[in-house]
Amino acid sequence: MTISFNGIKTFLETQISAEKASEILTDIGLEVESLEYKESIKGSLKGIVIGEVLETSQHPNADKLKITKVDVGNEVKQIVCGASNVAVGQKVPVATIGTEIHLQNGESFTIKLGKLRGEESHGMICAEDEIGLGNSHDGIMVLETDLPNGTPLSELFPVDCDAVFEIGLTPNRADAMSHYGIARDLHAALVQRGISSQFKTIELDEFPISGPSSTFNITIEDEAQCPRYAGIYIENISISESPSWLKNFLKTIDLEPINNVVDITNYILHVYGQPLHAFDADSIPDKKIHIGNPTEGTTFTTLDKVDRKLKSNDLLIKNGSDKALCFAGVFGGLHSGVSENTKHIFLESAYFNPVSVRKTAKNHGLNTDASFRFERGIDPKHTITFLKIAAKLIVELAGGSINENFVDVYPTKIQDHTIVLRFEKINQILGQKIDIPTIKNILKSLEITIISENETQANILVPAYRNDVTREIDVIEDILRIYGYNEIAIPQKMSFAYDSNPNLSAKSEQSIALLLKNNGFFEILNNSLVEKSNDEHAVEIINPLSNELASMRQTLKNGMLETIAYNVNRKNNPIKFFESGFVYSKEKSYKEDKHIAIAISGDYHENNWFSTNNKTSFFHLKGIVSQIIQSLGITNYDEIALQENEGIQFIFNQKPIASIQIISNADKKRFDINQDVYYAELYWKNIQKRIAKPNFKVQELSKFIGTRKDLSLLIPKEVSYESLYKVAFETEKKVLKNVSLFDVFEGKNVPEGKKSYALSFELHDSNKTLTDKDIDKVMTQLIRAFTEKCNAELRS
Repeated sequence: MTISFNGIKTFLETQISAEKASEILTDIGLEVESLEYKESIKGSLKGIVIGEVLETSQHPNADKLKITKVDVGNEVKQIVCGASNVAVGQKVPVATIGTEIHLQNGESFTIKLGKLRGEESHGMICAEDEIGLGNSHDGIMVLETDLPNGTPLSELFPVDCDAVFEIGLTPNRADAMSHYGIARDLHAALVQRGISSQFKTIELDEFPISGPSSTFNITIEDEAQCPRYAGIYIENISISESPSWLKNFLKTIDLEPINNVVDITNYILHVYGQPLHAFDADSIPDKKIHIGNPTEGTTFTTLDKVDRKLKSNDLLIKNGSDKALCFAGVFGGLHSGVSENTKHIFLESAYFNPVSVRKTAKNHGLNTDASFRFERGIDPKHTITFLKIAAKLIVELAGGSINENFVDVYPTKIQDHTIVLRFEKINQILGQKIDIPTIKNILKSLEITIISENETQANILVPAYRNDVTREIDVIEDILRIYGYNEIAIPQKMSFAYDSNPNLSAKSEQSIALLLKNNGFFEILNNSLVEKSNDEHAVEIINPLSNELASMRQTLKNGMLETIAYNVNRKNNPIKFFESGFVYSKEKSYKEDKHIAIAISGDYHENNWFSTNNKTSFFHLKGIVSQIIQSLGITNYDEIALQENEGIQFIFNQKPIASIQIISNADKKRFDINQDVYYAELYWKNIQKRIAKPNFKVQELSKFIGTRKDLSLLIPKEVSYESLYKVAFETEKKVLKNVSLFDVFEGKNVPEGKKSYALSFELHDSNKTLTDKDIDKVMTQLIRAFTEKCNAELRS
């Protein structure tokens, strides 16, 4: 969420810097992810002054250029100008030498002393688009001003400078979804830290209503879906551009100004947290508004000109003819919104049920600033207050008149939460004693009212907008974050419970992590929330922050590839990562399984002078995975080829325990990775059931040396390495210890339909040294078996 520091200071009088504010906000749970400074005009018009054109003459060497003499206050400068509208007597903006000009396309350049066709030019007379004061480039900008020559242009066109926070708001903090809410929390923290601060609560001057009750009739089909609905009719407005202060504020928080009425509704939403909607009153000719659900399958055209099929649980605002005007709390309709021809409006302020809004937004894939707030719960108390503030602003900025009172349908008042807070419980949770006056001051600064109290406890009233504070422990958490986590003292003497014999599963995880780290791998941690999935087995988030964080991950692969792409783009090499985390799925019930992901890419180790072939390969990763599995005491496992993704799967007792694959070109393209990636995933649930308990037997190392023999085979394309592996061990079980594939070749010099496999065989007898005769016998048996069972041919 983007927050303007100037916007916060609308409600907060304090002398702290933006940097200090960002530190305190992060301390109290409103994490500032970034802080940057913005100017309403790029460059702040530095180096640009007001000048007066004294003379103009034709350039001797260019028909389209003129030589001007311009008074810039302390001297007269010669400036070559190409604008056709330059004339004697004009007041103009002059960029002096050294000024940096920022163009609207993002480019910039510095004004230097130069020659144009042989004539010196000591600056530049500017067009309005060259200095951020407009879009016109038809000629130089002519100023209407009596300010003296040489006056900085910023005195004629004030520049707003602001610090902008990007706050990582957690879903439970609906109360902080506005500048007002952030200012309230920051004030509470400042007071607790003894820093001077004055907080301006919501106040409204006299409201300009002189007429009778509203002529608009409101009916609510189900008050559970819409507990409160209010509005006001404003006549004879004039749609126009907003004043600079409003446009600058919206631009600062990355919103594009539209017109004065729409800009005011956006201003109220971001400053106070109350979404508003302005209807063109001509779309409600009968002055009847109905809030309810539509008939399944009917069509509604929204503001983005998309025809949307309605669902029966969508919440709509409709007129008396049952014609849809907008999705309640989500998105407006194409034919009911404010346009340049609008003369009269009905301004809506409401409290919609979060679940109803969430369903509508989810049904149509719409995530708006309004739905973001309604889905999490806004303040039902100030519905009318914010409506009045907006209406007053509209009358000020768009003209118009309010000749009838507002309408407010509020059948059942939403109550504040009553909670019993025990002082001793606070001390127990925090681990140290906080004096009662401090607790009461924190509660007051958070707008929590103490109804009654005694020496041991207080009955408190928590505002309804704090829908995340409904229990005593929630209040204690609020007190703690304002008091300051860093203020909780750490005892000088501490004892830690240490389990000298951790359970086998945890110990095995630790050993795997150590093994990987010793092999040069780095552990990573990715978010378990991923983009919205269409898979029926995906676990979806009921109240997602965005479509990018709408489902629980079903695999660790996507997060791993994102991390690899990030590092590849920053030239980090080699890439050796692992992650241990949970994956989620939904079948008959919800499932949570732990997986361990391992990936390599690029070089296998850092380049050095004696390296020859340093690129990672499938077999590098296979070696690591095999080492892990065997270190857990799992030895008699099978390897099955995975044809669909060029990989293998390790099977033990008919259950998959791990898989290795080469990342496909499609996946690499999706994550913008332009190098080979090898990926493995271990299925911890299946592994931990089969981990062999430590039962070591010590035996003497064999005195006899083993040997290695290689075979190059020509085999049909459909024959897999797994088939050769099985045939080898079925043929020789006594002295054959290992079979590995070290080369695969297809193409030139290999017959069509065939491929070449180079296999290595490790032979060892613990009781004697193998003779040439013993080795030849084994290899002859293996060649015969491969020929008969796999249709293989021995390559010379």
